[in-house]
Amino acid sequence: MTDAHRQAQGPEQSRSVVLKTAIRELPVRRGKVRDIYDLGVNLLIVATDRISAFDCVLPTGIPNKGWVLTQLSAFWFDLLHDVTESHLVSAPTGSTEIAHIDPTLGAHASMLAGRTMLVQKAEVLPVECVVRGYLAG
Repeated sequence: MTDAHRQAQGPEQSRSVVLKTAIRELPVRRGKVRDIYDLGVNLLIVATDRISAFDCVLPTGIPNKGWVLTQLSAFWFDLLHDVTESHLVSAPTGSTEIAHIDPTLGAHASMLAGRTMLVQKAEVLPVECVVRGYLAG
């Protein structure tokens, strides 16, 4: 585990649930559990607390689920960076780091911190693999 992952603090024990993000100044696409903002050269992927089960998005969410998903992904991208390249530029955990990505994010920094990944734009390979019955990230 890297120092960055050891130092990443979990979210405050908030019971609020982030079901949708709204950064009006930026173009957005919404997936089942992630909101994707176009920053020009890069994309900002925000993991929400939405729940998707069997291709259906449920009306309630799980507090801090997006934070956990992002931290799991960041951990594996970091662990495997010597093995293969990825689209990950950074996974900022602090409000200050978020505000430095793009000026429009400053007002949303506390909500975005820890649940956001800055990634390179890439061509999408439309393949999905679903594994059920195993605990995975």
